[in-house]
Amino acid sequence: MELSERQEIIIEIVKENGPITGEQIAEKLNLSRATLRPDLAILTMAGYLDARPRVGYFFTGKTGSELLTEKVKKFKVKQFQSVPVVVKEDASVYDAISTMFLGDVGTLFVVNEPGCLTGVLSRKDLLRASLGNQDLNNIPVHIIMTRMPNITVCRSEDLLIESAKKLIDKQIDGLPVVKDMPEGLHVIGRITKTNITKAFVELILDEQV
Repeated sequence: MELSERQEIIIEIVKENGPITGEQIAEKLNLSRATLRPDLAILTMAGYLDARPRVGYFFTGKTGSELLTEKVKKFKVKQFQSVPVVVKEDASVYDAISTMFLGDVGTLFVVNEPGCLTGVLSRKDLLRASLGNQDLNNIPVHIIMTRMPNITVCRSEDLLIESAKKLIDKQIDGLPVVKDMPEGLHVIGRITKTNITKAFVELILDEQV
């Protein structure tokens, strides 16, 4: 977030004199309290200042980068998850390749009849299966997929930074976002490296407004 010259001056005044009331800040700047109200609101919401009733404003001591880090750590998976692309266990490898191509994704999630997660298919899995002279229409995906419990998952309420770490540690392209149900794990979304990138781009753009 780029601060205006007046907002920078307000921060310096609060650093040197805090706690200090809005009226006192306005007096030092020879401005009205109403004129300063938007600046004080922005600085407080951004985390640079804090305010206590009947006490006044004081400097939080946090830099812009520290505030940015705090925001990132609060992001949750549900804010950035996208629609999952799934195939049934009895789908053929040929159908899975077509689904991956049409969905423009790097990972497919395999589900059983009740819709619960049973496996994951990556580009490498499908490429490996397509080598040779096999008829891909006759090979069901459940033969080549990665099965539970060797699947890394996340949930909507998980922190996005934790899911990002899973992607890096496991060196995978995407995670299924699951919901715990009596019959198993229902796939309700996906988190990919693209989702993570989008989160950071949105954060930077918001800070520039």
